[in-house]
Amino acid sequence: MYGVTRQRILVIEDDLDIANVLRLDLSDAGFDVDHADTAMTGLIKAREDQPELILLDLGLPDFDGGDVVQRLRKNSTVPVIVLTARDTVEERVRLLGLGADDYVIKPFHPDELLARIKVQLRQRGSESLTLGDLELDPQKRLVRYKGEELRLSPKEFDILALLIRQPGRVYSRQEIGQDIWQGRLPDGSNVVDVHMANLRAKLRDLDGYGLLRTVRGVGYALRS
Repeated sequence: MYGVTRQRILVIEDDLDIANVLRLDLSDAGFDVDHADTAMTGLIKAREDQPELILLDLGLPDFDGGDVVQRLRKNSTVPVIVLTARDTVEERVRLLGLGADDYVIKPFHPDELLARIKVQLRQRGSESLTLGDLELDPQKRLVRYKGEELRLSPKEFDILALLIRQPGRVYSRQEIGQDIWQGRLPDGSNVVDVHMANLRAKLRDLDGYGLLRTVRGVGYALRS
């Protein structure tokens, strides 16, 4: 499916055995694969090579993978899937809050990882979406309102892309969590509300406050 375009994936992983297996599996699936065995090398490759997606190990020798996510998010919206053995609710919430798009618990099955990669790449589809003065380009991951660029985090962008596809429809918090985080948010998490508050504030800064509608006790929608 992806063999024609040969999309590039950067693997940041210090375990060479795991890195080699990932390289073989991803190459067989039609991807070009780069590898970095330290956080710093990975950040340099991410900036210079501009991969379509990053697979990131947390336990890197120079600094924690969570710090890598934070540094990436200062100037990049590239999808990041974290590979981790830390399977706790607190760690999952932390990673998502830092800007990771998804995470896979080690040990993982190659088919599951490939499925998650395809989900992230599919969300970067090519169709342009508009709603009045709001323009969204999924391929470039750019948003403009009244001609001005709206700088969003990766999750804020994905939420806006979800809402703009069906203007006026009210999405519950559960629906947003299922679509954007593949249903992996813990019960009682306020991650969706935090992202919606940030999105509302950024729209308000460009005089677009009224675009985002909150239906108390139900969820969120874009005004049609």
